[in-house]
Amino acid sequence: MNSLNQDSHPFCEIIKKSVLIEDRNPACYHLQTSIENSDQSEPYRKMVFGERYKNKPHKTILMVGETGTGKTTLINTMINYMLGVQRKDKVWFEITDDQSDRTSVHSQTSRITVYGFYLQESPIDLTIIDTPGYADTRTNNLDKEIANSFLRLSESAEGIHEIDAVCLVIRAYQNRLPERQRYIFDAVQSLFGRDIAVNILLLFTHSTGTQPKNALTAVKEAEIKCAVNDKNQPVFFLFNNCQTDTADEESEMIWEQSWDHSSSRMEQFFTFLDKMKPKTLKMTRDVLRKWEQLEAKIPDLNSCVQLMELKQDELKHTQEALEKNKNYVIYLMSFDSEAEVPNKVNVNIDPNITKGLMYCKLCEQPCPESRMSKGIWQTIRGNNHCTVCPNKCHIDNHTKEPKIPEPKTTKEKNTNTDLKMEYDGKVKDGESLVKKLNNELHKLEKKKIKLVFDAFHCVDTLQIIAHNTDSLITLQHLDFLIEKLKEINELEKAKTLEDIKKAREDKHRAVEYITRD
Repeated sequence: MNSLNQDSHPFCEIIKKSVLIEDRNPACYHLQTSIENSDQSEPYRKMVFGERYKNKPHKTILMVGETGTGKTTLINTMINYMLGVQRKDKVWFEITDDQSDRTSVHSQTSRITVYGFYLQESPIDLTIIDTPGYADTRTNNLDKEIANSFLRLSESAEGIHEIDAVCLVIRAYQNRLPERQRYIFDAVQSLFGRDIAVNILLLFTHSTGTQPKNALTAVKEAEIKCAVNDKNQPVFFLFNNCQTDTADEESEMIWEQSWDHSSSRMEQFFTFLDKMKPKTLKMTRDVLRKWEQLEAKIPDLNSCVQLMELKQDELKHTQEALEKNKNYVIYLMSFDSEAEVPNKVNVNIDPNITKGLMYCKLCEQPCPESRMSKGIWQTIRGNNHCTVCPNKCHIDNHTKEPKIPEPKTTKEKNTNTDLKMEYDGKVKDGESLVKKLNNELHKLEKKKIKLVFDAFHCVDTLQIIAHNTDSLITLQHLDFLIEKLKEINELEKAKTLEDIKKAREDKHRAVEYITRD
């Protein structure tokens, strides 16, 4: 380090273990931390500085704010305050690795980051839960990811079981909260029970030190519930976020004033934090589990509805085919046709003509050469086969009867027996399939009704226990649930959801902003 003598510096031991980010005034260092849950598949990650002592007072705060509000700088300001860094030290330490406050790039992660700061010399240990800003992300999945991460964090063996403060980070010069920022606040506040309101604090950044009247009005218009003072006014703290700015000779005085301003406000913040009573996350876990149930019920209900539509379409086509087959069977039963069938009959022949002739019954013709003397015929018979007829048939197939077969057609009735059997089979198969489909539809209808009731119960329960009763996660499903409740004639329940939707139409527009292409 060029500008400082590390060996004589009051933070020389920390500096030696830290990584220099930028050599300037103040020199910027990244604290050496141990990283837990670095795997991207984990719902949260944890970065720890120092070693925690269980008997030492401990505070846990949750930081919420969109990208660009100065949330990351504020986290590092807290760390420097706890380290006891003063302006004359000309050094600045960072625990975060998120550079979103320095650049305008998109946030790279949707995971929660937990910073554990356990300084041996500090009177308290501090845990900071940092939620992603995701200002450039227009997806309704991120609130679900945060909810899942927070639930897993609260349920883990060494996780978070109580919260001292939820800090909403807002620019001091804002005169209205953008829809995406309201979306962020709603998404995080909806994770908690109603008892969290008194632990929500407003942290205004980029402040000039004056009363943030416009920002406070914006908070009021957004109906953000937070801690209030004895005059029933929101509790807030002002920060200028200038400590990391490079100081030169010309701006040295301004830089010192900015540093002193933020240090005094940070002292006020920690004094107030010390008096706050933590809130157990039991109700929060109840809220999160109810959210989880709702998010599971909706896809199941949607799949059930789609399957019912397919079954109903199959039933319709099966019934149409069955009706056609039944009608065809009726037609076959009432219609018998006659057809000419080729046949042969024996016809008498004049005995004078046939005298002495032998007739072959197999060849169906006379054997003319057999009209010979008896002796010759006897010779022929000696071989047992006629030598005259075409097939040389056996003598037993010959006769002297004066008849000869003659081709003739006869009329016979056709009763369509085979066709009737075929279509009788199709009718039985059709009736069996219709019965099967009706049974399946009956079961699906019962499942659908149960899923609709379960989903409604989730929404209704959340209205009672959740801090943010108009959560955007719920509003995304309202239209779908209202439609399905009406389909099963649950009009009163449908009206309840319609009232929720109507009361928060402006927040419903925020959903449209988040989900539009």
